[in-house]
Amino acid sequence: MVTTLGTGVGSALFVDGVLVPNTEFGQMEVNGKRAEERAAARIRKERDLSWKRWSTYLDDYLRAVENILWPDAIIIGGGVSKKAAKFFPLLTVRTPLFPATLRNEAGIVGAALAAGTTHVKPQRS
Repeated sequence: MVTTLGTGVGSALFVDGVLVPNTEFGQMEVNGKRAEERAAARIRKERDLSWKRWSTYLDDYLRAVENILWPDAIIIGGGVSKKAAKFFPLLTVRTPLFPATLRNEAGIVGAALAAGTTHVKPQRS
């Protein structure tokens, strides 16, 4: 699973290397709120949260995803991934975590690659 943390929470789920469409895990409810209302990197900045406090919200989100999916790995992208050393050690999920190699560009590059390999027949009206 890939999750991007920025102004919101993006997600992409891959099963045997194939993207599962329409996964919006940032919209799921965690502790009575939409996940992205607490786990997005934007929230940390807007509310001036410490890395420790924000990581508890992120941890709640990741544990909820983990309990539903049991992923083999979670890759965290978005601009905040470049500061993984500040919050990864504070997370308690069982699933191995990895910062996205392409950091903030990971979601953009992944989407472009997926679009390039998907052949969609245009519909005519």
